[in-house]
Amino acid sequence: MFKLTFLVCCILATQSISDAYKILVVFPMPGKSHSILGYSVVKHLLKAGHEVTYVTPFVEDNHHPKLTQVDVSSNMRLIPKGGLDLKRVLDKEVNVIDNGFMFYFMKQIQEATLEHEQVKKLLEDPNKTFDIVIVEWMYCELGASYAAVFDVPLIWLSTMEPHWLVTRLIDGNLNPAYNGDSMSSSIPPFTFLQRVKELWIQIHTSFILLNDDQERSYDRLVRPLIEKKGRKAPSFEDLKFNASLVLGNSHVSLGEATGTPQSYKPIAGYHIEEVVKPLPADLKEIMENAKHGVIYFSMGSNLKSTEMPDEMKQNLVKIFGELKQTIIWKFEEDFPNLPKNVHIVNWAPQPSILSHPNCVLFITHGGLLSTTESVHFGVPIVGIPVFGDQFINVQRAVKRGFAKKVDFSYSMVGELKVAIQEILSDSSYRTRIKELSLIYHDRPVSPGAELVHWVEHVARTRGALHLRSPALHVPFYQKLYLDLLAVVLIISLIFYRIICLIKNLLLSFFQTNEIKKKKKRN
Repeated sequence: MFKLTFLVCCILATQSISDAYKILVVFPMPGKSHSILGYSVVKHLLKAGHEVTYVTPFVEDNHHPKLTQVDVSSNMRLIPKGGLDLKRVLDKEVNVIDNGFMFYFMKQIQEATLEHEQVKKLLEDPNKTFDIVIVEWMYCELGASYAAVFDVPLIWLSTMEPHWLVTRLIDGNLNPAYNGDSMSSSIPPFTFLQRVKELWIQIHTSFILLNDDQERSYDRLVRPLIEKKGRKAPSFEDLKFNASLVLGNSHVSLGEATGTPQSYKPIAGYHIEEVVKPLPADLKEIMENAKHGVIYFSMGSNLKSTEMPDEMKQNLVKIFGELKQTIIWKFEEDFPNLPKNVHIVNWAPQPSILSHPNCVLFITHGGLLSTTESVHFGVPIVGIPVFGDQFINVQRAVKRGFAKKVDFSYSMVGELKVAIQEILSDSSYRTRIKELSLIYHDRPVSPGAELVHWVEHVARTRGALHLRSPALHVPFYQKLYLDLLAVVLIISLIFYRIICLIKNLLLSFFQTNEIKKKKKRN
């Protein structure tokens, strides 16, 4: 009996080892929210028993035996000085929804990562192998290079709701008549002018992409690495459309019911721990003694409240002091002479605060991680969008009925107070967020388990070719039936010429007869 048990254990152990994959995860964006998503992918894969190499600007204090981290923190130097400075945003010195800048900036990030000494060492190692590569998609397709170098399937991870720049890589452009751009604040159904604007954004951005020089970067940095390994390098055009899957940080409870292909898998919420960590003792005491509830205020990890003008900070403290609720404000420095109900914290365990039953409102910049957490824990929000996709995230939340939007401006404090009072006095906001939270949680498996499943599925099926959309192989002119239109126009032109010819022949015939009749009369 003992021998049989031992044999079964050995078989199971062997099976477990054989199902463990070597996975390269690349999240080179020097933004804390991006690293949260990247490291969450890593944690789920490690938990499933896989061996992970993680390229990141934020090295984690994790000594897991199956984790290797590649430090690319030098990417921090590429962030434009003062690029996300709130004062500059207020003074309109920064274009907060500039697709062109994002393409340029992210190409710099990807190039710097590929040129990094430790990354080059990884790519040039003839003994290094992987089973699959997961790369964050962020306005640049150079990340597909890692899959080409190691000759393995590629999975993109998109940090936003599905949009045409991502779906074109695995299927085709989303229809701009009812799908907004990643930086757009338009929510369907669109007006006529909004439809024109969304169409123009796609046309204009496509023109930028056509004139992009990512291919030259690929030829310079990556092609020699592949050829050095004795393989013919694919063209960059073939490479960027060769992804097996896109894992999207999205869910229908957060955005629109967008029509996406089979190779797009929504997994929003995978970064949230299934068991929320307990609050620190000081915060726990504050929250549990808040008789009228707690309002949590945070502008995220990339935007600093300390960068607000002094007058704005003073006015915020003033209106917070007038409220009966307790305020927990994530603020990066001490603030003198605070009202008794206002508490400043340099760091805040956001999920732990939002999960507490006394948290009644979340004032946020509208980043997708924050809006996801608000739905996950069922807390309504006041959104103050500042940059990028925050505008569309907040607009969606407003449309869904669990948020109020306040424009980030010098005069926003008065509007913020009105928005706070409206949400707290109208129970429909809390009712709606609870309904959406139910929809969000009502899934067959947790988002983390789904992430692991699809990564393993791509590895097991050697690229999940069965999920690939046939649209990838259909030329643009065929998708729009331009060839049919050309045939119809040619046939119409031929018919028109035939009709004109018959008309001329008939006219000529009748004119000839008329002339003959006149001659006979004379």
